[in-house]
Amino acid sequence: MKYIIALDQGTTSSRSILYDAALTKIDQVQQEFPQHFPKPGWVEHDADEIWDAQWSTLSTLLQRNAVKAEAVAAIGITNQRETVVAWDRHSGKPLARAIVWQDRRTAAFCQDLKKQGAEAVVRRKTGLVLDPYFSGSKMHWLLKHDPAVKKAAAEKRLAFGTIDSWLIYKLTGGKRHVTEVSNASRTLLMDIKTLAWDKSLLKRFAVPAAALPQILDSDALFGEAAVPGLEGVVIHGAAGDQQASLFGHRCFEAGSLKNTYGTGCFLLRNIGPRCLPPPKGLLGTVAWTLKGKTTYAHEGAVMIGGAVVQFLRDGIKIIDDAAASETLAASVEGNDEVYFVPAFAGLGTPHWDPDARGLLIGLTRGTTRAHIARAALESIAFQSRDLIEAFGGGLKAINVDGGASRNKLLMQFQADITGAEVRVNHSGEVTALGAAMLAALGCGLIKTRQELSKLDLRLDVFKPAMPAAARKRLVGRWAQAVKRSMGWAKA
Repeated sequence: MKYIIALDQGTTSSRSILYDAALTKIDQVQQEFPQHFPKPGWVEHDADEIWDAQWSTLSTLLQRNAVKAEAVAAIGITNQRETVVAWDRHSGKPLARAIVWQDRRTAAFCQDLKKQGAEAVVRRKTGLVLDPYFSGSKMHWLLKHDPAVKKAAAEKRLAFGTIDSWLIYKLTGGKRHVTEVSNASRTLLMDIKTLAWDKSLLKRFAVPAAALPQILDSDALFGEAAVPGLEGVVIHGAAGDQQASLFGHRCFEAGSLKNTYGTGCFLLRNIGPRCLPPPKGLLGTVAWTLKGKTTYAHEGAVMIGGAVVQFLRDGIKIIDDAAASETLAASVEGNDEVYFVPAFAGLGTPHWDPDARGLLIGLTRGTTRAHIARAALESIAFQSRDLIEAFGGGLKAINVDGGASRNKLLMQFQADITGAEVRVNHSGEVTALGAAMLAALGCGLIKTRQELSKLDLRLDVFKPAMPAAARKRLVGRWAQAVKRSMGWAKA
């Protein structure tokens, strides 16, 4: 037996998943880790806590299934994107807390760059917009404001990386400082046509090239593991979580797309081998590079998707666990005119307003926690509909995955509010599966993408049932609520 192990490092938890040679899931272990919010709009992770959670799930997985290194063909990695780790390349210790993709502290800096006329060239070279979401402004902030990072840069000890780089560094015992191309395409520092760090962008963000990792293809050999129980096992596939999901859904043909309901929601459409400019409000990105051939995608991003359920649980404490949100929301027939805009980290596609903030509107004396729970779930579907409209709308079907896709009330409302059939992968683990597929291709366990297309993926299908007039009214009221949430942080 040859196994594939996928490491799925997300925004709120780390997972390790074991697959057999046919890429059938055997077992998985998941562990949440702390979130740090030192100031309004700031979101941080402790890189050591990320690694500890990842290693805990991985070691438990190996022990529970009695897996030895010689039985593992390869490790694949998928990860939260844009989050930046700064560490000392000599000691391997983090120099500061990681700045998470949701963090808004660099909004003023991004606005200054826009005023300087930088956005056009940034968009042309990277496919992205000048927004705090992306990694480059976070690196700039750390270099300017954190003394330890500044000192390490001056002494050429600084290593910057997204989470894939950090995990590979730790897995290889500090021997490899590399990144995967789809992750690099999210930094504002890589030219997505040349697939290399761009000197003019590095200068604009004042990031030293020496601190950055080497960029490798998605199916490259990233290194060999040097952790107990996996010594010598190759790391042979990686991708950012949304690109891994696109691959896991087997969206190999231009025009195929998917939507993932994770901490945020991300809709990606495969656009093929040509790097076409994205439509207004959307992003251009690398989907993957396999054997030197690059596939591109257009993307829409919702900053707070499934995380709104975590807010109900941990923030205002009206539910005890995520699953309870569906039961509570289903206890009322509608939202009773209550709308929840979860702009905790600003708004993404199509608005790109980092100064928007969360809004709960329509409350009356008759409002209950059930109405709030329903409005929170509906907000995920409304925002995803906004993504779809930015792509031109008119979709007949949407492939979806992610934790919130297990919520049947949400999935039915998603079908109703878009008028499109929603196809939910039965396992819900498509992101990790995509990493496993890349690792299996990279190490040669699976030879071609045609073999991957033959894998049996069971689907749950939700069909739209809402009358068009009701849909139009709900969407109109949602748009009013969104408009009221915008620009709040500047007011």
